Amino acid sequence: MQILTGNELLSGAVVYLDAAGNWIEDLQKARVFAKDEADDLDAALAATKATGKIISLETEDVSVENGVICPSRVRARIRAEGPSTPRFDRQHLDEDGHVSI
Repeated sequence: MQILTGNELLSGAVVYLDAAGNWIEDLQKARVFAKDEADDLDAALAATKATGKIISLETEDVSVENGVICPSRVRARIRAEGPSTPRFDRQHLDEDGHVSI
């Protein structure tokens, strides 16, 4: 199974093609193409390339587990979910401007 993904030219946002032919930011609403839908996938790729609105266009292998779309590659998971490292709140300096050690 595959999805079609890319980046929106104007904003740079990661987007996915949905079943209605719209480009959306929610991976879970992306159209999943089965192996027997290769012609449909190729047509969607060609139509998208013709618009010039989506760049870095590519297909991505996925699986669907309990109704959840799961990309096969780590890169695709990061693009969908965000950084793989923990995010920390920025340490704010006290009034005296010193960082506690």
